[in-house]
Amino acid sequence: MRLTMNIHEYQAKALFKQYGVAILDGILAENADGAANACKELEGKIWVVKAQVHAGGRGKGGGIILCRSVDEVYEAADNLIGSNLVTPQTTKEGVSVNKVYVETSSTIKKEYYLSIVTDRSSEKNVIITSPEGGMDIEKVAEETPEKLLTQPIDPVAGIQPFHIRKIAYFLGFDKNQTKQLSSIINGLYNL
Repeated sequence: MRLTMNIHEYQAKALFKQYGVAILDGILAENADGAANACKELEGKIWVVKAQVHAGGRGKGGGIILCRSVDEVYEAADNLIGSNLVTPQTTKEGVSVNKVYVETSSTIKKEYYLSIVTDRSSEKNVIITSPEGGMDIEKVAEETPEKLLTQPIDPVAGIQPFHIRKIAYFLGFDKNQTKQLSSIINGLYNL
């Protein structure tokens, strides 16, 4: 029996926050007015409006929009909500957007990719990471697999300090970054 759980980004981030993983502030909106009002509650002057759909590649499909004013947030939400978003991972009809997540923006110095998946063949969780970010992780896996690290985790022993050190070394992290990575991975793994 195969169980699948589909949750939206805003739901995942609520879980992350509950388990001590640092996240940006964000507010769910079901209409353009709600999105514009979210800007007033969130700090900053730049926001990101994100379509909440069960599909990857939202950015490539136009479902993640950087906005520099409340009017732009309103317009982005108004255009997304009620539309069908077509991404590289949907059918040509796309998926219906019913909600958006308005999030504060951040300055990105470098992107990394990290996921925890279940490998059914080994019956273990596996941490997959890359210093190449996640926007085109499938392309990275296909063209430069040496830029991906796959770290199996024994289900009985769980995450061990040597796992964190190995991942941090692969990513080129210093001591402070390794400490932060440890907090993030342990928080995610204990969800």
